[in-house]
Amino acid sequence: MGVDRWIWTDWSGLTRDALYDLVRLRQAVFVVEQACAYPDLDGRDPEAHHLLGYDADGLVAYLRVFGPGVVGPDPVIGRVIVAPRARGTGLGHVLMDEGRRRLWALHGEGPVWIGAQARLERFYGALGYRVCGPGYDEDGIPHLPMRLVPGV
Repeated sequence: MGVDRWIWTDWSGLTRDALYDLVRLRQAVFVVEQACAYPDLDGRDPEAHHLLGYDADGLVAYLRVFGPGVVGPDPVIGRVIVAPRARGTGLGHVLMDEGRRRLWALHGEGPVWIGAQARLERFYGALGYRVCGPGYDEDGIPHLPMRLVPGV
């Protein structure tokens, strides 16, 4: 299973259909699957770039990127999702690599920060991210601050 088409866009370039797709996937995973009632629509999407990966059956992968200085000093990758039907295929690694590549093309190669669900520490660690501070609770889910530093 792979991605047939990537869409990389800022807020103004999101079509109505793409916005619907990404909100639907985020709700299905972050709210329903993870049984976490939280405000996914946090008002930050207009400040982000969005990476959407589609296969023949629809949206299968998504993340959003904030440039340096928007959320913190480093660029941030967040809202990382692989649709349940595509998990275990390696698509998560492809998504994160594609997101980092596009982020670096836009903002230059440098450190990247993520707020990772603690249960995914090994996944992000395999991509070069390292825990960079104490864990914290976000909406009832344990998280870890993690950072990727090029060349380290």
